[in-house]
Amino acid sequence: MTGLPPWTELVRGRIVAMPPPKPRHGEISMKVGHLLSRFLDDHDLGRVVSNDSGVITRRDPDTVRGADLAYYSYARVPKGPLPSEYMAVVPEIIIEVRSPDDRWKDLIAKVTEYLQAGVRVVCVLDPGPRSAHLFPDDGPPSVLGPDDELTFPGLLGDFRVAVRRLFE
Repeated sequence: MTGLPPWTELVRGRIVAMPPPKPRHGEISMKVGHLLSRFLDDHDLGRVVSNDSGVITRRDPDTVRGADLAYYSYARVPKGPLPSEYMAVVPEIIIEVRSPDDRWKDLIAKVTEYLQAGVRVVCVLDPGPRSAHLFPDDGPPSVLGPDDELTFPGLLGDFRVAVRRLFE
């Protein structure tokens, strides 16, 4: 991997290098993004962005995290082209895909940052056990197994998908 530029995030004013996501990570992210995009095509609620799109979670010193997927309702970001710079508003939903080298301690710290910044719910997808870990801003975390349904009540209408489908 020599010569490849590292992926980075800005954490409290410091640039932190991260390895590029591996193919399985990208496959899961794409699958979830596809399912959400199809739903949003039929239900005019908002938009989903991917590809580690920057989310500002803190200012002075700044922190900009790269979310695997993020959902912005039209209530937070009106219809029309998104700006080319980072937005001051945070998304309602962030979905992160756990990589094999991700430590839960670090993921929980990132989840906490998102929630403190105003994200309504963070979902961490864990490919190993094919589970979805939900961290809502207004209640305790929960874990969904492969046979459970992932929903986002109050945010994504009647969107629902079996967790196992996210990993197929």
